[in-house]
Amino acid sequence: MKIKMTTRMKALMFMLALIFSFATTETQAQKKTKVYDIVEVMPQYPGGMQELMQYLAKNIKYPPKAEKKGIEGKVMINFIVEKDGSISNVKVVRHIHPLLDKEAERVIKAMPKWSPGKQEGKPVRVKFNIPVAFRLK
Repeated sequence: MKIKMTTRMKALMFMLALIFSFATTETQAQKKTKVYDIVEVMPQYPGGMQELMQYLAKNIKYPPKAEKKGIEGKVMINFIVEKDGSISNVKVVRHIHPLLDKEAERVIKAMPKWSPGKQEGKPVRVKFNIPVAFRLK
């Protein structure tokens, strides 16, 4: 009976060690991949917000079919500014029309690198939202 208990204890100890090792690995991975909403220093487009607005105005190509139909509005785009300033995980979070959504997504994906956000002096991943306005003249 005592031998069986020892084997069970070893099995239990092994399982606990295995669980703790997975938990530690996951915690370390979360620290590396954590995405912040607010940080001490927010990410910034090269040249600031004014330059960002100029970039959008210059690079957005109004889809002809949407223009013909008179479709206007704001598409809300969500993305992550990575530690190196690159843009990833671009998603439309407020849709207007598939043609406008696709164009807004294209322009955001094509942006140059940003200055990354920083927390405790270190570059971190930061979630960012931008409204992309489509207005007919």
